[in-house]
Amino acid sequence: MEQEVTIRENDAEQIVRDLDIPPCPEILTKLLGEMRKDEPDYRTVSNMVSEDVSLAAAMLKTVNSAFFALRNKATSVRQALALLGLRNVKEIVTGLLLRNSLMKADSKVLERFWETSSDIAQAASLLAKPLAGLDREDVYTFALFRDCGIPLMVLRFPEYEDFYSEAVSDAQPLAEAESAKFGIDHARVGAELARTWHLPDETCNAIAMSHEYSKLTGDDMPVKERKLIALGLVAEYVYSRCNSDEPSPDWTVGGNAAIAALGTSEEAIEEQLQMVEGILAL
Repeated sequence: MEQEVTIRENDAEQIVRDLDIPPCPEILTKLLGEMRKDEPDYRTVSNMVSEDVSLAAAMLKTVNSAFFALRNKATSVRQALALLGLRNVKEIVTGLLLRNSLMKADSKVLERFWETSSDIAQAASLLAKPLAGLDREDVYTFALFRDCGIPLMVLRFPEYEDFYSEAVSDAQPLAEAESAKFGIDHARVGAELARTWHLPDETCNAIAMSHEYSKLTGDDMPVKERKLIALGLVAEYVYSRCNSDEPSPDWTVGGNAAIAALGTSEEAIEEQLQMVEGILAL
């Protein structure tokens, strides 16, 4: 039976509260605490990550991927810290913990989601400096969490997987279709998760509005949030073009606004597309 199309705002907030949102993993809490110190101890951070064998192995696999293009491969967490720095390693660990927290082995939607989310986040981070002048790691974190509400929607709504498959097949803007059917979209759910994981307020705000492209052209939104949202859409567009030669459905809705928000051009984005495709080998 179809769910009611219109749900009051307080009902939508209740849905967010009722979701089984995973708490911030203890290791990430400790890692963030260490990073806030005036002089973080690399040995302490290395020991934290190394104690979780599967996490350490996954982190080294990521560190040694083509994305980071290390001349010499890292063979230990400590070496990875020396080669990439504390902040890069923190971002990698955050992404791996996010995936581990939201995994559901029998979900085809999540299988597809995880196949694309990390590539889109990496594409966004590569575009951060040339298109927006933003910090690469800040953009990577935003892009990684930008659609993390999708796994939580899968867990909350039994009919979501079929709905998602249909929306993708019909090339519908996903957040708009979600709001029509469920009274809430994955962006708001993802922002709630980001807050429980202690991400910066500006990142959480950008996640919550990540598909509200009409706001990119106004002056009410802070510049950094506007650029994060625009970069997320451009990265999704680049990923879609590299994989299918077709733009994502959201690009049709918000592409022009994203280009304007970044003060760039279609030609500049096409040039960056070639660069990203070569680095990520998409």
